[in-house]
Amino acid sequence: MSGHKTWTAALIVIGDEILSGRTEDKNIAQVARWLNGQGIRLQEVRVVPDVEEAIVEAVQALGSAYDHVITTGGIGPTHDDITIDSVAKAFGVPVIVDERARAILQSHYDARGVELTESRLRMARIPEGADLIDNPTSGAPGVKIGNVHILAGVPNIAAAMLESLNGKLQGGAPVASVTIRAHAAESEVAGLLKEVQDQFPSVSIGSYPFYREGGGFGADFVVRSDDVDLANRCAEELRKRLQASGVELIETA
Repeated sequence: MSGHKTWTAALIVIGDEILSGRTEDKNIAQVARWLNGQGIRLQEVRVVPDVEEAIVEAVQALGSAYDHVITTGGIGPTHDDITIDSVAKAFGVPVIVDERARAILQSHYDARGVELTESRLRMARIPEGADLIDNPTSGAPGVKIGNVHILAGVPNIAAAMLESLNGKLQGGAPVASVTIRAHAAESEVAGLLKEVQDQFPSVSIGSYPFYREGGGFGADFVVRSDDVDLANRCAEELRKRLQASGVELIETA
């Protein structure tokens, strides 16, 4: 890995429905993949309830620890959507109705012949001084303030907001990832993995066991680096060492 700065991010997933198990979160994986494509590493995820103090604490702690923070959830039109208010409190600024956001919502609902009610107008509220994040899916914009990016919790809307942020967050080179799948128990190759890791100390080697009905057991060995050539060289060395030890490799797509 080069001596270049590693850009980092944290994700705050907001919502009682996530913590209760009523809703299964799908944003963690898509945010992680998107960040990787921007050359940013997701380093931490916190799931917090719809409680102002919890959101404020998470935003302040993670905002000072990482280059970027993304939040998902809690920006809809109902009384329990308190993310905007909580983030504003974390930054010590008031909440205002943004005229740009109001115009976006007005146009969105006019096109559908629907009234822009006071409840819907809540989605035009932003922390004072914040910028908007485009939302081509449902109109209501996301919000950026400082290094915090506030997205919707609905996965397809969050995905659209992420797309609109392509190239806008400061990052480095995308992390190269090479996966080697093998019919091997982790305990059988733990020493071998450490030897290869020691040989390539700046590369990350992860081991992820699997079991599939009819397909037996094994593990995926994932080599990651922001240097593509280094990742490939490490992966090739690992393949050779695994095969030399009698491990059967499985072709991956």
